[in-house]
Amino acid sequence: MDRRTAPMGTVLISGAGIAGPAVAFWLNRYGFAVTVVEKASTVRDGGYPVDVRGTAVEVARRTGILPALREAHIETRRLTFLHADGREVAAVHPQAVAGGVEGHDVELPRGRLMEILYGTVRDDVEFRYGDSIDTLTEDGHGVDVVFRSGAQRRFDLVVGADGLHSHTRRLVFGPERRFHRYLGHCFTVFTLPNTWGFSHEGLIWNTPGRAAALYAVEDSDQLYAFLTFAHPDPPERLRDPRDLVATTFAHDGWNIPAMVAALRRADDPFFDTVSQIHMPRWSRGRVALVGDAAHAPSFLTGQGTSLALVGAFMLARSLAEHRDHARAFATYERAIRSFVELNQAEVGAGAAALFPTTAEALEQRNDRLRGLTTLPPAAARPAHTALTLPGSPPA
Repeated sequence: MDRRTAPMGTVLISGAGIAGPAVAFWLNRYGFAVTVVEKASTVRDGGYPVDVRGTAVEVARRTGILPALREAHIETRRLTFLHADGREVAAVHPQAVAGGVEGHDVELPRGRLMEILYGTVRDDVEFRYGDSIDTLTEDGHGVDVVFRSGAQRRFDLVVGADGLHSHTRRLVFGPERRFHRYLGHCFTVFTLPNTWGFSHEGLIWNTPGRAAALYAVEDSDQLYAFLTFAHPDPPERLRDPRDLVATTFAHDGWNIPAMVAALRRADDPFFDTVSQIHMPRWSRGRVALVGDAAHAPSFLTGQGTSLALVGAFMLARSLAEHRDHARAFATYERAIRSFVELNQAEVGAGAAALFPTTAEALEQRNDRLRGLTTLPPAAARPAHTALTLPGSPPA
C-alpha cells in the first residue's frame, strides 16, 4: 500500500508494551499521526523470556526487526522436568513442548523486544511516559481525552494496547469481570542469583497443583524464577502476595525454600492470575483494543506476544485500507478472530504440561514427556501459523 494515498488521522495508543509500539509503527508508516501514552516513566527493561512464533515471525520481518530479534535469540538448549524430590523425569528440547520451530521462531527477553520495537518508532511517534488516560469522551467526529496529568487532547481514534488488566477496556466496555476467564492458577515471576550455575536451560519442578521453574537464558549470574499454584478462586486483592506464595510452598523440597527466600528479597516480583480475556467485540465507536487487552491467551499458550504483533499489523492495515473506522475495525476482527480463538484453545496443552493438579494427571504428563524426542520438531503447531498475512509491506 502506498503511504502517499493512505488516509490520515490522529490516533492515541494506550500502552507501550509490545502491541502498542507495534501498532504505532504500522500506523505511522501508513501516514497516521500517532501518540503513545504509557504510565511507566520510561521504556521498561528486563522481563521474562517471550516467544515470537509462526505468523508473527513474518510480521517481524515486514517490520524490519527480525535480524535484531535473531541477534537477541536466547537459544535455550533443554528443558528438564523434575519430580517433587528433584529426580529427573525427562529432558526435552524446548520446542518439543512449546511447538516452535528451531531456526525460524525466536525467543528473547521481553524487555529487549520492547527496546527493539521502541527503536523503530521513537523518532516518528510522540511518547507520553509517566502518564495515562483518565477519561474518554467520544462524539461523532473524535474522542476527547483527559490525561491523569491534567492535559487534554483530541484524537480521531483511540487504541487500547494496555494489557490483560486494560484501563482503556474498563473505561469503554465496562468492568474486567465481564471478560475475564480465570483458569484456576496463580503465579509469580521474579529474578534471583544464579548460584546453581545453570546455563541456556530451564528446570521445571512439579507436584500436584504446584509448579516451579528456574530459567537461565544465557551464561548469566541471574535466573528467572516462576512459582505457580492451583487456587479455586481468584485471590482477592492482596496486601502482599508473597505471603500467599510462601504459605502455599512452605513444605516443598528441591530448591523451593531458596526460591521463596529469594522472592521475599526480590525487588521485581510480579504476581497475577493465569487468565484469558474473551470479548464478543474488540471495538466500540472510535476505540479499538489490540493484544492482551482484547484477547489475552494466558502465558500457558506462549502466544501472547505473537498474537499482539499479528493483531497490531492487522489493525493498522485495516485502518489504512478503510477510511471509515467502523468498517476498518470490523475488518480487523473478521481477519484474526478465528486465529486468536485457535491459539487461546492451546491453553489446554499448556496447562497439561505445566500444571497437573492430580497425581494421576501428573504421571500421565510425565509419560508423555518421556516419549518426546530431544530434537526440535520439524513443524510448528497449526495454531501458530493458521493465519497467512495479506499483501506486501508498504513501499
